[in-house]
Amino acid sequence: MQFTAAMNTLSAFFFPLPPSLLVNVMTVVSSVVVAVIGFSEARGTHLQYSKFWNTSNSATKSSNSEQLRISSRLGMLLLYTPAVLAGAASFWFLPNDDLRVLLLKSALTFHFFKRDFEVLFVHKYSGKMVIDSALIISLSYFSSTALMIYAQQQSKALPEPTIDLKNIGIAVFVIGIIGNMYHHILLSQTRKKGETGYKIPKGGLFGIIICPHYMFEITVYFGFALISQTFYAFFFAIATAIYLGGRSYATRKWYVSKFEDFPQHIKALIPFVF
Repeated sequence: MQFTAAMNTLSAFFFPLPPSLLVNVMTVVSSVVVAVIGFSEARGTHLQYSKFWNTSNSATKSSNSEQLRISSRLGMLLLYTPAVLAGAASFWFLPNDDLRVLLLKSALTFHFFKRDFEVLFVHKYSGKMVIDSALIISLSYFSSTALMIYAQQQSKALPEPTIDLKNIGIAVFVIGIIGNMYHHILLSQTRKKGETGYKIPKGGLFGIIICPHYMFEITVYFGFALISQTFYAFFFAIATAIYLGGRSYATRKWYVSKFEDFPQHIKALIPFVF
């Protein structure tokens, strides 16, 4: 009886699992991998980009000195461009008249196109990126984008959830996109022309959390999940929240170690909480 009630509750919010072994296996595998990387970030084992590209211990630094490094701008383009291409290609390879699939493809493609646009015209870079880290993150973005769209396509023939959340998902996605870009612009204004060092960012929600751009990126992924209403999108959104939560925790710890005047009331990711 309890199992039946639980399944009825799930069917109200999610499509059934699609008839695809690949999607069902990757729902678990990709989500667990991203979540584990997030816990590693919180423990101090960082993917080598941004301010963390050279903060490992001396043994790791010695190893990293032998690794291929590329400019941060090029590395960031490597992160996002394959996902843009996956989203754009889906319009060609998976043409359909299903509104939910169209909304999801459009949202994913726009999100990563925006990230490439920011890399080229908004962000300021001064460091390097270890190419291994760039490839890991790029593969994650590419595979999650492709699989999210594929899972949605596979769900077209399945019973729709009784509660339709896609309109709420669109609103959540738009809030996330706007908030993310706004705080990226504020971050870019932290450095004056010619400066390369880090400063404590100000404005927007930076006065209460050090990573509002991550908070809004998590919002974007839950927008995807609400538009999609597939288990893959939902679990990947949770995994992304864990990863960016670990990244935010490490970021706050880094700022505290670098700036004696860092305000202690500023949290990592969730205002007044974490």
